[in-house]
Amino acid sequence: MALKASSTDNRTRSTVSICIVIGMCCFFYILGAWQKSGFGKGDSIALEITKRTDCTVLPNLSFDTHHSKAGSSSSDLVSPVKFKPCPDRYTDYTPCQDQNRAMKFPRENMNYRERHCPPQKEKLHCLIPPPKGYVAPFPWPKSRDYVPFANCPYKSLTVEKAIQNWVQYEGNVFRFPGGGTQFPQGADKYIDQLASVIPIANGTVRTALDTGCGVASWGAYLLKRNVLAMSFAPRDSHEAQVQFALERGVPAVIGVLGTIKLPYPSRAFDMAHCSRCLIPWGANDGMYMMEVDRVLRPGGYWVLSGPPINWKVNYKGWQRTKEDLEAEQNRIEEIAELLCWEKISEKGEMAIWRKRVNTESCPSRQDESTVQMCESTNPDDVWYKKMKACVTPLPDVKDESEVAGGAIKPFPDRLNAVPPRIANGLIPGVSSQAFQKDNKMWKKHVKAYNTVNKYLLTGRYRNIMDMNAGFGGFAAAIESPKSWVMNVVPTIAKMPTLGAVYERGLIGIYHDWCEGFSTYPRTYDLIHASGLFTLYKNKCSMEDILLEMDRILRPEGAVIVRDDVDVLTKVNSLAQGMRWNTKLVDHEDGPLVREKILYAVKQYWVGGNQTAVA
Repeated sequence: MALKASSTDNRTRSTVSICIVIGMCCFFYILGAWQKSGFGKGDSIALEITKRTDCTVLPNLSFDTHHSKAGSSSSDLVSPVKFKPCPDRYTDYTPCQDQNRAMKFPRENMNYRERHCPPQKEKLHCLIPPPKGYVAPFPWPKSRDYVPFANCPYKSLTVEKAIQNWVQYEGNVFRFPGGGTQFPQGADKYIDQLASVIPIANGTVRTALDTGCGVASWGAYLLKRNVLAMSFAPRDSHEAQVQFALERGVPAVIGVLGTIKLPYPSRAFDMAHCSRCLIPWGANDGMYMMEVDRVLRPGGYWVLSGPPINWKVNYKGWQRTKEDLEAEQNRIEEIAELLCWEKISEKGEMAIWRKRVNTESCPSRQDESTVQMCESTNPDDVWYKKMKACVTPLPDVKDESEVAGGAIKPFPDRLNAVPPRIANGLIPGVSSQAFQKDNKMWKKHVKAYNTVNKYLLTGRYRNIMDMNAGFGGFAAAIESPKSWVMNVVPTIAKMPTLGAVYERGLIGIYHDWCEGFSTYPRTYDLIHASGLFTLYKNKCSMEDILLEMDRILRPEGAVIVRDDVDVLTKVNSLAQGMRWNTKLVDHEDGPLVREKILYAVKQYWVGGNQTAVA
């Protein structure tokens, strides 16, 4: 009888234990969901709870069972490394736009503001510290208007641009009223003026380029009209312009029109914009306007507001002579005619030109001897290539009504349609069927991601980067007003796919991951990398790439890496030394597939008096 009683008691205790565990799982799941919006240290608490009470249904994988490492040499193994925080003075370090290094280069044509990366021996091998008091940004759309002061503790713009309504300091936050030098009534009213001339509302205009963007209010307010703007501004005396933009949740990079070509493909943008961007458009034989022409899609629009437009009325307020302004506008008009841009509007201080859809429809281009045409056979080969005063040829057409390079559907239809570059065979070895197969595959991958990181599609991650974007399948699969994706196509990628990414209505940039990215630290909420480390094997250090990922990733930001199991084993070891919490899981098709997925979350820690989490 005693034995029976003991057995019953054990079963009762076992049942109670199970109920307690299930209850704890439910409680911590609800607590984690409550924390998901992310306001700084709260996410680290939720993460710690998850570590202690693992309610996920993820296997503890043993790769040795399915994939032998017999082929790996001892030199391939990575010893655990604990990376230390850098000194606090590096909190806003931008490797390739470092102020001290920049001053060693010529000022002519803004050369010193361009990318100048450190040699290998000068690269930092430590973790860039967030500023003391750093918190996660406000969720979109609140982030468009408010940024925590602790994240960008610089007040210079609030003084220098005080009368222009760019940014205001209010207690522990910056407020962005949506104003600008050329739109004192706000960016919305300004965009309304554009929309009266340019078809913004119907999806014809989806991608835009904002040159000299300031704090990117133009791009911020275009987002609610379903237009994605790639904004750029130099790292100059106006501190943290691009940093402010990204803190607001708006696409932006550090960049300048200087001596090298912009890191974008030809025929990429539906619209380009300059609002008092201080670029000398008439200088250097029109070289800068010709570069805008290269990246502007046939039929696309160029907007110029501010000096010298309508100088006869406005010259007194600009404090420049009538002769100077008249000469500048005349020169811009001459170059626009040479480029076959048709002026469709000039009102107030704003002028709008439209690029012709092809060369056949350009009366002044019939005699090519009057135009200096670029000799390069690949207009997308731009990485560190010198800008020249020449016109990039358009693809040939059969008649005057045909759009050079192929017509593009309005957004969102273009998102999953076969891009013209692929349909017309302009990407070697890629068929329409291959594109559709890739599209289907990424929908499957994202569905699997969402079973592990359930915040992926909720808006918790606003600024997202795909480090090896391919055709933009990952970005297309998660496309939502809640987030945007910077699609990076590595310069060593096998296929020139970035043009197709833009034809889908997405944005992106060329980059070499052996160098630092053109952004401030802590500017991305989630980073995705598929096959990146295999691509860069024997090209540069895995450690350098991971440290750069850590630099641009926010505290409590997430990482998803797909790659071969042997590669991910090394990545995982280094990631743990960077204070990332990691979990390595099987491919969604099962454990026998060599490709695995590494999920990671960057721990919260800051510089100053606080130390990194051990």
